Formats: sequence, C-alpha cells, structure tokens
Amino acid sequence: MARLDDLVTYCDRRTRRAAFKDAPGACNGLQVANRGRVTKIGAAVDAGVVPFQKAVAAGVDFLIVHHGMYWDMPRPLTGAVYDRVATLLRGNCALYSSHLPLDGHPEIGNNALLAKQLGLKRGGPFLVRDGEAIGCLAETRLPRATLRARLEQLYPRVVAIECGRDRLRGVAFCSGAGNSAIPELAAAGVDTLVTGELREEWFNRAQEEKLNLYCCGHYATEVHAVRALAAELAKKYRLPWEFIPTGNPL
Repeated sequence: MARLDDLVTYCDRRTRRAAFKDAPGACNGLQVANRGRVTKIGAAVDAGVVPFQKAVAAGVDFLIVHHGMYWDMPRPLTGAVYDRVATLLRGNCALYSSHLPLDGHPEIGNNALLAKQLGLKRGGPFLVRDGEAIGCLAETRLPRATLRARLEQLYPRVVAIECGRDRLRGVAFCSGAGNSAIPELAAAGVDTLVTGELREEWFNRAQEEKLNLYCCGHYATEVHAVRALAAELAKKYRLPWEFIPTGNPL
C-alpha cells in the first residue's frame, strides 16, 4: 500500500507536468482523488465509463490516463459525465491524467518509445510548443520498405502514404493526431512522419511535397507512455499494475 499524495507527487515530477502548457481544459495531474491510499495501479489511454468500470473490477485504485475527463469542462454532472465520476467514486479509484507531458517525455514519452520500438535512437526535438518538445526526431538511412515492415509487425493497421524517398533521411514522430506536424517536417529536415492519424487533405500535400506518412492509429500510438509510467511507479512503490485495454480501433 502507498499514499496517494506520494504517487501524485512522483508523477508530477517525473512527467514535468508544470513545464507544459497543454490544451485548454486538459487539466493534467490528479483529476479525481480516492480515500488516500493506493493498492494497485492501472493505465489506460482514455477516460471513460467503460475503462473506469474495467479498472474498478480489476481492483485498481489509481488509474493513469493519457486523455483525461476535462477537455470542455465545466459541465453538469449528469448523464455520462455523472456515470464517469460516480464509477470512480464508488470504486474508490483515483484518476491521474497526463497528456502532452507523456507525449514529449524523452524517456517514457509516447514518441521516444515509438522510436525505440523501431530500433531507432531518439534524436533532436520536434514540434516545440512553448519551449517544450512534444514530438521527436530520429536519424536513419533505413530503406522505406524496412520502416513500413517494422510498423506493420507492431501495429494491426498501418495506413502508408509513400510519396517521398525510398531511402529515408530521418523520421519524425508525433503520436496521436499528427496534423500539426506535417507543416514542420521540412524545417526539421525530414520527409517521413510516423503518427497516429491525419486529416484527409494531407494526402495531396504528401504528393506535392514528396512525403512519406505512416498512420498507425491514434489509440495504438498512445498506449506506450501510460504503460511505462505505471510500470515505473509500480516498481518504485512495490505495487501491482495492469493495463486496461478498450479495443479502440481509431
């Protein structure tokens, strides 16, 4: 058993929560408290009634999520919003959310781990926002076909738009939605992006600007950091932990 306050303090410091200016309403950090003690840690990508129910059923009383509850708060505690909060309170399950801090972290961030799982070393910063890098770059001269094959081994569905070089000159990583990343590829000196999802209009830009774009799923590219933080936290405080999957195909 561990104190809730200790786990929250560790997560805040490890993710450098205060350094990131996130989306309005993201409300990174502890979003819902429990009675003050933690016996099991959980990790999930999204806040929602179903992942909360699964977490409570698994005995989790400290759940780390990437996408928290408060993007457009304040909202009345009615309907699905009430169900979410009530599920956590009835189950004595605290909720901790970390969005951009868990995308940009140089060790346990989604983008650093995306590069690592492909056998690439995280390089320079990418997608710098308010002084903090959200994405990352990796130097490589891999054949484009090799990168695609590795991605297809790791992810159940890869949408590949291959209009750039056959041999790469570096890769940019932006987990989740990569729409803001494409305009910054040229300045970063790369023509290849690994991301989760893109809007339809980027296909024409890829043809015009000779880009290689790989979409591996918003959810699928953002399971890594919550798992890494939960595992690290569990090891430090000698607690069990569990990933709570939801089968999100998007």
